[in-house]
Amino acid sequence: MNAMQFNTDSFSDELLLDIYKELLRPRMIEERMLVLLRQGKISKWFSGIGQEAISVGATMALDSDEYIMPLHRNLGVFTARKMPFSKLFLQWQGRKEGFSKGRERSFHFGANEYHICGMISHLGPQLAIADGVALAHKLRKDQKVSLAFSGDGGTSEGDFHEALNVAAVWGLPVIFVIENNGYGLSTPVNEQFVVEHLADRAAGYGMKGMTIDGNNVLEVYKTISEARKYCIEQQKPVLIECMTFRMRGHEEASGVKYVPKELFEEWATKDPLVNYEQFLQKTLVLSDYKKAQFHTEIQEEITSGLETGFAALPVVPDTGEEVADVYAPNLRTPSPPATDTKTEKKFINAISDGLRTCMQKYSNLVLMGQDIAEYGGAFKVTEGFMKEFGKERVRNTPLCESAIVGTALGLSIKGYKSMMEMQFADFVTVGFNQIINNLAKIHYRWGQNADVVIRMPTGAGVGAGPFHSQSNEAWFVHTPGLKVVYPSTPEDAKGLMIAAIEDPNPVLFFEHKALYRGISGMVPDDYYTVEIGKARAVQQGTEVSIITYGMGVHWATDYANVHPETSFDILDLRTLLPLDYDAIRASIERTGKVLVLHEDTLTGGIGGEISAWITEHCFKNLDAPVIRCASLDTPVPFAIELEQNFLAKGRLDECVKRLVNY
Repeated sequence: MNAMQFNTDSFSDELLLDIYKELLRPRMIEERMLVLLRQGKISKWFSGIGQEAISVGATMALDSDEYIMPLHRNLGVFTARKMPFSKLFLQWQGRKEGFSKGRERSFHFGANEYHICGMISHLGPQLAIADGVALAHKLRKDQKVSLAFSGDGGTSEGDFHEALNVAAVWGLPVIFVIENNGYGLSTPVNEQFVVEHLADRAAGYGMKGMTIDGNNVLEVYKTISEARKYCIEQQKPVLIECMTFRMRGHEEASGVKYVPKELFEEWATKDPLVNYEQFLQKTLVLSDYKKAQFHTEIQEEITSGLETGFAALPVVPDTGEEVADVYAPNLRTPSPPATDTKTEKKFINAISDGLRTCMQKYSNLVLMGQDIAEYGGAFKVTEGFMKEFGKERVRNTPLCESAIVGTALGLSIKGYKSMMEMQFADFVTVGFNQIINNLAKIHYRWGQNADVVIRMPTGAGVGAGPFHSQSNEAWFVHTPGLKVVYPSTPEDAKGLMIAAIEDPNPVLFFEHKALYRGISGMVPDDYYTVEIGKARAVQQGTEVSIITYGMGVHWATDYANVHPETSFDILDLRTLLPLDYDAIRASIERTGKVLVLHEDTLTGGIGGEISAWITEHCFKNLDAPVIRCASLDTPVPFAIELEQNFLAKGRLDECVKRLVNY
């Protein structure tokens, strides 16, 4: 007797058989993979045996061009999207002919031609990407949804809550699917949450939620189909909890000793493939001949794919290619202004002008951030933008920094540009994972660029204390795949902002708060760009090089003006990643003595990296050790007297004299 009931209303026999074949394919692949694992022919496997109905039912219920964000146990997503098994096996074997050139493991990859976005090991961040894809659909008025998977364990992550909240607040057509299989690795659900059903959490976000039998493939298919229709018609998200069970370990090496034996016995009777197959045979939809035919076809596909995969040679490393693939190609060349017309502008107005210029040029540019719409942002950079460009493109966000960074990435997948304002650079810590592990790595991993700019109001000197004054640019300089920009003049602020928006790669754009209204300069009225990765020679000299950026440029210039007895060569880096090493070398060759100046704290600051590079590559040109002048290795204090003592500016004279007198 069947362990579950199947309702075939609205299902044709042809569709029922298609679903069966798609349910059978991942099971047969997995069974073969487990044999190969025991034989030592593959290295690792995350099994989804017993959970296939969720992946297959959900995928088949969507249009083929609707994005899915799968996880470890969603092989059925990849196979139902008709990914060739041969290429999947090449991927699992780490061969260059796979989907990620051997750079990613198992299911940590995506493929835009199949509308699948690859996961990262942190799980929760994938949900926000679905928000971004859905936002793109909403802006274009497409009749489409996105779908993101989460395990029961992942629902405890902050990213889960942020993504659901943003989707609900913005009315995004997203289907969130929880695969509740009873365990997060070895931790049972009763140690993860106390609600009876995870779907009950939907009410807290004001969205529709439901719990279904995740082992009944027709129930999954029908529920997702109805949810898709609801999301499109109502422009709202849905949370669906699929009850299932993990019949094997989190991954094979983990084992299942922590799981009571009776649970396996109970859930074995609910096997999604066995039950569905028996139902189709009983109703005469599936004949013995057709069943054998399906098995033969899939077995031939597996055998052929294994032959291809095992025949492929190991990756031959090409360092040049590895480095080149960190960034998406930027095919744009620097654009000078069309005329010489300039207007004096404050630093903050130049940034605003750059953003406005890009909003006018790129109809696919979306701005997001806390209070940036009617209020114009904490510093009024986007004041008036909402009235000019509309609330769809100038969007207030909930306090969900991680989700908004993920949303920005989702927009990029759909061909949008986006700018997110971190209200203060200090707040980036709550979006750190998305930036470091999603934005920065995604092009290298599987060729998807992240066309995202994150504005970072930064710096001390305004008496704002430890959580509104940090200089944290060095955190990101260490991360391949990001670009880090830090202008010091109004002209560069506008030109670099436009260049950052144009660049298809993720750019962290640092703006010193004390410069916002503290300096002014002549700024071209026209559209123009300043090349990212190129430093600016502020002034040339023959005795001491000061290599700096941001506020340090003004400290250095002011110091040089009151010490005309020394010939200073001042270099404004403007971009911290990538660094302009040619400009650094040229400055050293002019002087032979180098001071690296920055507002960031000394230890771990970018000054250490620059100093090391100079020592390694320009030692013969040095007449003295490289000296670093930086702020104290303490948090940024609040009291003005303490803050001035903290800042590097107060030690600049001492450092210069040490260098001159060496």
